[in-house]
Amino acid sequence: MSRVLLAIGDPNGIGPEIAVDAAARVADPPVLVGDRHVLADLAAARGFRLREHTPGTPAEDGVLDLVDARQLPPDEFRPGVLSAEAGAATVRYVSTAVTLAQGGGYRGVVACPHSETAVRAAGIPFRGYPPLIAQLTGVPEDRVFLLLSGGGLHIVHTTLHERLADALQRLTPELVTAAGQALHETLRTFGTEAPRIGIFGINPHAGEGGLFGSDDERVTAPAAASLVAQGIDAVGPTGADVLLTTPGHDGFVAMYHDQGHVPVKLLAGRTATALTVGAGVPFCSVGHGTAFDIAGRGVADPTAVVRALGLFGRTKETTA
Repeated sequence: MSRVLLAIGDPNGIGPEIAVDAAARVADPPVLVGDRHVLADLAAARGFRLREHTPGTPAEDGVLDLVDARQLPPDEFRPGVLSAEAGAATVRYVSTAVTLAQGGGYRGVVACPHSETAVRAAGIPFRGYPPLIAQLTGVPEDRVFLLLSGGGLHIVHTTLHERLADALQRLTPELVTAAGQALHETLRTFGTEAPRIGIFGINPHAGEGGLFGSDDERVTAPAAASLVAQGIDAVGPTGADVLLTTPGHDGFVAMYHDQGHVPVKLLAGRTATALTVGAGVPFCSVGHGTAFDIAGRGVADPTAVVRALGLFGRTKETTA
């Protein structure tokens, strides 16, 4: 049985503890990717033994399999402290997991939260996981997108971590179409055979026939028509407020960060999950941050990681 790889995120954040806690709560534990010295005490405190992972090895009761990335110097393991060393280790954990997944034999990769500030402090250009996954897989960055899931919503983001003015300038019918295609394929992997997709307008009321600008006539309307021509059940563009309150949609295409993040975060809070779609490697991260303020205290909630693992199927939370 293929397994899921779980990168522990920023080792100085809550990632290590929620990774171990989530692994303890699911029936089919993932393979952890991180540093042994970061995880050893956490695993032991929860009654687990760490075992060096061998590809193809099935899960075993009382054992957590580990790919020891050997990236963080032991003296840099300081829960709650933002550091460049931890930022560099975060990227290496993900890189290791994605490389393994590309080789086959794994259902996908889940990553615990990262600190964009820590990664950039390490001198690594970084705008979140989707651009990194694109780079690692060799897929053009403008064909890889963030899909935020939670609260019953699945919303793909055509643009993400950039100044709003820049995001709006970058929107094209081709980019919106690519985001819709990636959403459509992902929803099908979730088990929806013929998903219905709603396309958010750029401007209020999707421009209202030019009253609020021609952006939607130039960008989102042609994109929706292109998706329909490909046999995808796409509707819109329509104002996001109207679409979100109209039943019958399986997913939505947002034009910029807050347009997609606000509704999911409002309904799902810290249990939201963030999938990177379009790169060919199933990849999911959690929708919350590193929580340095509580790191190492053993009070972090692993629910979002459990949900992320569950998206890959057969990794269900135990009832014990």
